Amino acid sequence: MTDTTAAVVDEVARTSYGRLVAYLASVTGDLAAAEDALGDALVAALTTWPERGVPERPESWLLTAARRTLIDAGRRRDVARAALPALARAMEERSEQLSGGVISDDRLRLMFACAHPAIAPAMRSPLILQAVLGLDAARLAPAFLVAPTTMGQRLVRAKAKIRDARVPFRVPERHELPERLDAVLDAVYAAYGTGWDDVDGLDEARRGLVPEAIRLARLLAELLPDEPEAHGLLALVLHSHARHDARRDASGDYVPLAEQDVSLWSRELIAEAEAHLARAMTGGRIGPYQLQAAIQSLHNRRSATGKTHWPAIAQLYDGLVRLAPTTGTAVARAAAHREVEGAAAALLLLDELTGEIGDDAVAGYQPYWVLRALCEHELGRTTAPEAASRAVALTTSPRVAAHLRRTLGPGQGT
Repeated sequence: MTDTTAAVVDEVARTSYGRLVAYLASVTGDLAAAEDALGDALVAALTTWPERGVPERPESWLLTAARRTLIDAGRRRDVARAALPALARAMEERSEQLSGGVISDDRLRLMFACAHPAIAPAMRSPLILQAVLGLDAARLAPAFLVAPTTMGQRLVRAKAKIRDARVPFRVPERHELPERLDAVLDAVYAAYGTGWDDVDGLDEARRGLVPEAIRLARLLAELLPDEPEAHGLLALVLHSHARHDARRDASGDYVPLAEQDVSLWSRELIAEAEAHLARAMTGGRIGPYQLQAAIQSLHNRRSATGKTHWPAIAQLYDGLVRLAPTTGTAVARAAAHREVEGAAAALLLLDELTGEIGDDAVAGYQPYWVLRALCEHELGRTTAPEAASRAVALTTSPRVAAHLRRTLGPGQGT
């Protein structure tokens, strides 16, 4: 296998996984089978393309190979023989749509199918992330604060539920949206956050997640023009992404938000984000994504005013924690109050958090330990080195880890 072939297979898998799985699953109704068939097709590509050359339309080749796998699997199951003609016809119709070399985008249908009420609420967003973006259980587990094995088992059960309940792959009617939309929005934002956290760009599986999440957020805002939270989510990711080019300096070292060169922030993205935030605020319903977008808007105003309005940010976080309490928002709230009231106030909020959810719930949550280490170091507490060590140990980015070692003082976090 040549490096060129492997690179093409990797690129197609990374950029088209969700589209291909969505295509296959929308016909069969079996998400797990669709994923398996596509996996077999990718393996076949790695062995076939080096000998025969990369096809002109790699996606079409993969879809055709996966289609044959699904039909062959159906033939081997006697109970499915009656459905084979219909399955073959549906697959053939899908293949005919590829004659122009363009695969229509079924990802939103798949996302809403994964958010069906038949699926356990806690598994809707993880299932969307795996089905649409191909993230494995090991990468999903930390974002949802569970063990990889637990996440894997839950995903298997959720896919079986889709198959057994014959969940339809479609964008739901408007009256069905409220019970599904939150999971879809959460998944898109989690995809963005997963890609954004790869500061060093070392994880190939996360490469491309940020632009894909932005694309999906735009698609949701277009699909649901009157839904405030869809515009709130888009405003949030655009405000955050506007600062992308300032996250590393000329030597490649990590630069935290407070130290970034605002001249590197994208004015175009900030303006677009502000337009969507303004539209969201006219919707008559305040939601967590609107509040988070408003927080990022205040951060980005530093490019115009030269300062950050921390009291307003802290106030918005107070409201966000009341509206949508999560570990992440609680830690971010404490960080904002540190800027306004000092390290002692922030530590008090962190202690209140662990009192509510328990020490185990934050044991592996890196932002919690970063903030605790910063506060304890600032106050000169003897427990600061231990918190710093935990913060660095939980940091997956070498450049961020190096920044934390410098920030937390000599001998700490090593």
